[in-house]
Amino acid sequence: MATSSLLRTGLLRACPFAALLLSGAAGTPAQATAPAHPEPTAAATLAAAPAATQITITYTTHDGHERNAYLLLPHGYRPGQNPAIPLVISPHGRAVDGLINTRRWGNLPTIGNFAVINPDGYGHRLPLHSWGYAGQIDDLARMAEIVESQLSWVHIDRARLYAVGGSMGAQETLLLAGRHPDLLAGAVAVDGPADFALQYTNFAQLKCDQACLSRGWGQIGLGKQRLARREIGGTPSTAAAGFAERSPITYARTIATSCLPVQIWWSRTDKVVLDPARQSGRMFTALTAMNPQAPVDGLVGNWNHTDAMRHETDLPKMLVGLGLLPAEFDVEHLSATHTGIAAQERCSRPGDRG
Repeated sequence: MATSSLLRTGLLRACPFAALLLSGAAGTPAQATAPAHPEPTAAATLAAAPAATQITITYTTHDGHERNAYLLLPHGYRPGQNPAIPLVISPHGRAVDGLINTRRWGNLPTIGNFAVINPDGYGHRLPLHSWGYAGQIDDLARMAEIVESQLSWVHIDRARLYAVGGSMGAQETLLLAGRHPDLLAGAVAVDGPADFALQYTNFAQLKCDQACLSRGWGQIGLGKQRLARREIGGTPSTAAAGFAERSPITYARTIATSCLPVQIWWSRTDKVVLDPARQSGRMFTALTAMNPQAPVDGLVGNWNHTDAMRHETDLPKMLVGLGLLPAEFDVEHLSATHTGIAAQERCSRPGDRG
């Protein structure tokens, strides 16, 4: 998709110059012509669009905790100018909250005329390390209802609910797709774990960089393992069912057969979700094997953990794939290699007739 966009851009640039050369060779002065209303480029639109409107709401979680969620609305969306619009549910990564997650979106909600909800969430025992707890996933599934109940003038198009998340947010995005297969119209998972037992094991290999050391975290990987044991109630050996419940790979067949358009982005050089070929790569392979017609895109590159999911990098391209931004934003900044198939008009569920 990006290649065709670049080719179109090159031809648009080259053709006026070629016409100038041809007219000069014929001895006729070239007439400079320009459209009366030239279309803005994607970069110009990104630079000029007003910021999204941010509203903080409070909701009650599955177990009675009061948590914040940060709603991003298109600039100018307000009572009296409030048609039904799509909603993106964007769960945050581990150890950060929904407010930090809002920084990824910039002014994209204004450009695409959609809303984004960034909930703080809550796990079984921990607030910022929910790691796909079933109650947290059920809370994510209620986000459209929560938004409309808190802000009666906001109208959500229930046929256009999406999920987009990175790291732990990617894990929870895929779990939302797997546990509520008829809820979403599309999903994007960036650099997330698919097998949480493997992620637990790999936590021990995490390095503590200078920023980590300056905070006195020391052996951060062992600390993450302690948090996971507290949240889940044991290790992969003693609480196998709990780890399986939080692993998107457990729900691969449900996702594949749902025909939900899914994008899975992962970095070969990820230093947070280690062994990504056995995480996102395995998830992609499982989905395409279980339903070869499933509209699953795999995009693989070399970037720092979740850097692809930013308004300055490839988040616009992800949103084009969901139908939330126009085609001119279909430009790759981090040189992802594409495999799989894009969303099709018709995806057959295994066992369907015709």
